[in-house]
Amino acid sequence: MHHFVTLFWSSTIDGITIGAIYALVALGYTLVYGVLQLINFAHSEVFMVGTFASLFTLHGLGVKGPQTGIVLIGVLLLCALAAMGASATTAFLLERVAYRPLRRRTTSRLAALISAIGASFFIQEVFALRYGRNILNKTVLFHIGSGEVRTDKVLVVLAAIVMMILLDRFVGTSRLGRGIRATAQDPEMAVLMGVNIDRVIVLTFILGGLMAGVAALLFGTFFEVTQYNIGFLLGIKAFTAAVLGGIGNLRGALIGGFALGLIESYGASIFGAQWKDVIAFVVLVLVLLVRPTGLLGEQLARSRI
Repeated sequence: MHHFVTLFWSSTIDGITIGAIYALVALGYTLVYGVLQLINFAHSEVFMVGTFASLFTLHGLGVKGPQTGIVLIGVLLLCALAAMGASATTAFLLERVAYRPLRRRTTSRLAALISAIGASFFIQEVFALRYGRNILNKTVLFHIGSGEVRTDKVLVVLAAIVMMILLDRFVGTSRLGRGIRATAQDPEMAVLMGVNIDRVIVLTFILGGLMAGVAALLFGTFFEVTQYNIGFLLGIKAFTAAVLGGIGNLRGALIGGFALGLIESYGASIFGAQWKDVIAFVVLVLVLLVRPTGLLGEQLARSRI
């Protein structure tokens, strides 16, 4: 407990930072589940593709070392667009190749789950390549107790919150968003009301891919590393965050991501960093045992999204 008290503010800042990344990836899981009632276990590789896309963009731009000012903003925007485009395209192709043929044959969810796992391993092997590099000068802006608030942490949290708000507004107010909510509530009735189910499903995969692409760029900015299986563990933790907040609930994914990040960070300060991953899995088991609907699941279970 002495370490917990000493490292409280540092753990809180780090927990919020990684929690923002978890939340963005969790949005992809919860979107697909809300519409299809299916866990897209290949979504972790959608995130991984985004990390490589941002890396390859850096190589293509010839970026060497930390950047500042307008150049930094331009590089980050180009990397974000590349990561979002690559992840969204990957998610779109996954829906077309791994899910749509099975859905049209009305096969079981188990078949779709096996297809997702197979696609996940395939993408991992294709991207068994290199590692990333830092482009942001990580300046300490100020301290909160023992915790350092750096530029990269501020960027991660603010960018994640902006993307979550935009997604929430899109689903809540736009015509396409109404189609997503209608399909999540009652697919048969949505068809009768003129909603194109195939278009809605493709849209949910693309939106999840866009969120994963942003998360990929932020992950690379914060951790400065990527590899072919980088999405496996993070994907499981993002899924845990989605379950914690209430799978199928957008705001639940946001709360679950930040909550898991803080729990992980606090747990590491008490038990040691080597227990961080174990803590995430313990949280998943406890949530499934004690409250399988998640923190907000019961409140918004009827609409799911």
